[in-house]
Amino acid sequence: MGQRFYSTNSPGDFVELKEAVLRSLPADNGLYMPETIPTLDADFWSSWREWSFAELGYQIVSPLFAGAVPEETLREMVSEAVNFDAPLVKIGERMHVLELFHGPSLAFKDFGARFMARLMGWLTWEDERELTVLVATSGDTGGAVASAFHQVPGTQVVVLYPRGKVSDLQEKQLTTLGGNITALEVEGTFDDCQRLVKAAFLDRELAERRNLTSANSINIARLVPQTFYFFHAARQLPEGRAVVFVVPSGNFGNLTAGLLARRMGLPVKQFIAATNVNDVVPAYLESGNYEPRASVATISNAMDVGAPSNFARMLELHGQEHGEMTRRMVGYRFDDEQTRAAIREVKVSTNYVIEPHGAVGYLAAEEWRVAHPEDEMVILETAHPSKFLDVMEEELGEGAIDIPERLACLAKREKVAVAMPPEEAAFLAWLR
Repeated sequence: MGQRFYSTNSPGDFVELKEAVLRSLPADNGLYMPETIPTLDADFWSSWREWSFAELGYQIVSPLFAGAVPEETLREMVSEAVNFDAPLVKIGERMHVLELFHGPSLAFKDFGARFMARLMGWLTWEDERELTVLVATSGDTGGAVASAFHQVPGTQVVVLYPRGKVSDLQEKQLTTLGGNITALEVEGTFDDCQRLVKAAFLDRELAERRNLTSANSINIARLVPQTFYFFHAARQLPEGRAVVFVVPSGNFGNLTAGLLARRMGLPVKQFIAATNVNDVVPAYLESGNYEPRASVATISNAMDVGAPSNFARMLELHGQEHGEMTRRMVGYRFDDEQTRAAIREVKVSTNYVIEPHGAVGYLAAEEWRVAHPEDEMVILETAHPSKFLDVMEEELGEGAIDIPERLACLAKREKVAVAMPPEEAAFLAWLR
């Protein structure tokens, strides 16, 4: 029997990989977790520094999905999905940036979206029904999913994004592909978009009839490939150093993937959850009270999340214990003024161009280093700076940012989006 998955709300109920991936969200509104999280063996650690990035990814996912996908099929999926690098760039003494924006949509979401598209294709190749992929985005997820699924036969993708709360070029990535990609411009916040997606899955009749699946990090298939680059970053550092990962966080899929990597055996001294003023998780770490609230718009828009869905998985990975989580993780919060200052500071002191989310990470890394100067800091740089052109040019001057051609070519394309109120009834009626 292959790896099974359970809901965080029903630990005794198990499903196979196909249901966990294609249904995305359990009926009890929990999140799927693997029944067993394997510890990587001595053979892995004797070779992990020598493998290609794609082979490293395969060696990580193989025991997690053991028995659920044929080995050669799985290796091929990872090889096709992870065909770009995630280089570690040194910007100061024991201060590094992990660049996760070298994929087709220029954001870290490419890792999960590209793998998931291939896995879903394999899981449904005999199914005559069309698969409808729902995705809520605060910026980069939608672009990565749209890119990964564009023109994939047998799929329709519906991207929900908050009106006026993603950057212009991010919006063009969602709204200009056409074909099997439909963009819904929701009058509300990212949390509203995420709530609408969850409502569709909890309407089991609709979910079955439209063959719904999700491409958000609520989907375990999106999350697992994000573990790859934590291992890849660690092997680019000198052996024996204490590694601290600084993770700019919104919906907390990225940090959850890091926690999963540590459970599999990756040596990590500390995780730092770096947020903007949407600081629900740092507040929880300090008080022990988890209090979701309405999100606030900031210049680091992908982190504008007031009810991070992966919090349930983070709790699960720490045995539902607040004290255990605070031993493994600290949280820092910074506002827009501090973020803008950090963008300028990094450029002046290191000549590196860091975008707003990475800048929040940089601030957290500097704060941690005050008491821990010997730690190797790795800041996740989650998207290309050109995606936030207005902010970057306001801080660094016009023309300071090179726009890659695959993004620049979108600027003149016409936006096509369907206006959608934030009411569940309206969205469900539209889906029907």
